[in-house]
Amino acid sequence: MDIERNLRAYLGAREPTARYASFDYCFNYFQSFREAGNVGAVAEPENIQLSCLHLGFYLASWGMLRGRAELLQKSARHLIPVIELIAGADAALWEIDAHSYTEPNIRQLLETGRIFRQVYPGMSDTLVTKIMLGVFGNVPAFDTNFKKGFEVTTFGPKALRKISTFYEENRVVIDRYRTPTLDFVSGEPTSCKYTRAKVIDMAFFIEGMS
Repeated sequence: MDIERNLRAYLGAREPTARYASFDYCFNYFQSFREAGNVGAVAEPENIQLSCLHLGFYLASWGMLRGRAELLQKSARHLIPVIELIAGADAALWEIDAHSYTEPNIRQLLETGRIFRQVYPGMSDTLVTKIMLGVFGNVPAFDTNFKKGFEVTTFGPKALRKISTFYEENRVVIDRYRTPTLDFVSGEPTSCKYTRAKVIDMAFFIEGMS
C-alpha cells in the first residue's frame, strides 16, 4: 500500500465545506472541553443540545443516517445517553492513540465499546468506533472500507494490536500527516491535529475503496 498516496487522496484540497470536514468540527468541539479540563460540561443543560447536534451531524455526514440505520429514525436527542457517557469517561481514555495501544489501553478501548452497547444494544462496530473517533480520536472507524483495506473483520484486540504494529512500522509517515483540523468559523487550520488513529483511518478508508 502507498500510504502517502492514500492520505493525499483523502485530504485533497481540504475544503472547510467538504463532507469530511464534519469530523474536524465534531472533534474540535469535544476536544475543547478536554482542553479546558471540563469534559463533564458536554452533558450540562446549556451544552447538551449542541453536543448532540455536533455528534449527530458528524455521524450523518459520515454515512450513519441512511438506508436501514436506526439513527435515521431518531432525532438528535436520541444521542443524550451517549453524550452522558462521554461526559463521564475516564480521563485516560482521551490520551490513548495508536502509539499507546498497550494491553491495558486496548482493554479500556474495548470496554468503552461495551459500555456504549449497554446503552444501545446491537450497536455496530461501525457506529461505536465512529463515535470514538469523532470524540476521542483514539481508534479508526471500523466501517466497511477500513475493514476491507486493513483486512480485519471486527473491533477487537487482534485488530487493535495490528494497528499498533502498523503504526510502529510507519510512524514517520503517519506523524507527518497529522494534519491540523479546520476551524468552523474561519475555515483555517487550528492548533489541534489529527490523531495517529485518524491518519490510519484515512489511509485504509481509501485503500478499502480500491
